[in-house]
Amino acid sequence: METMLKIKAGIMRVLSIVIIFLFAFMTVIGTYQIVTRYFFNKPSTVSEELLTYSFTWMALLASAYVFGKSFLADKLTGPARKVLELCIDALTFALAAVVLVYGGISITKLTMIQTTASLRVPMGYIYVIVPVTGVLIMIFSVMNAIQVSKKNFDEKGEVRL
Repeated sequence: METMLKIKAGIMRVLSIVIIFLFAFMTVIGTYQIVTRYFFNKPSTVSEELLTYSFTWMALLASAYVFGKSFLADKLTGPARKVLELCIDALTFALAAVVLVYGGISITKLTMIQTTASLRVPMGYIYVIVPVTGVLIMIFSVMNAIQVSKKNFDEKGEVRL
């Protein structure tokens, strides 16, 4: 259990650093775009594309990060709470596996022949974040389920970490 918590903390740390980097990158690129558009009257299509894709990546990775923080079922205690939490983790795992991983791999394969308008990189590289996010959510749901199975939830509103 201790090792799993360390691994989870490590993944969460890397995710937070990547999310912070993407946010800072978006701030710099957004500022560049404003300067080129309003001061030089020459908008940059590359910066617009970079902002769009960076925002998508940040949003998806942030969703995995938030899931890693875990959910609460405040009204229940004891075995009912444990069952509910395990069901939530199982359903989340299944959804991530089918929609994000399987669907994400499919869309990534389909779009490898298409390129972005300004950056000229395969769209598959942009969409690869979808299955990556799915795998992260699956990992977190398994870790959360393991944590839940070892807890009693004696009090309402008890937070699982």
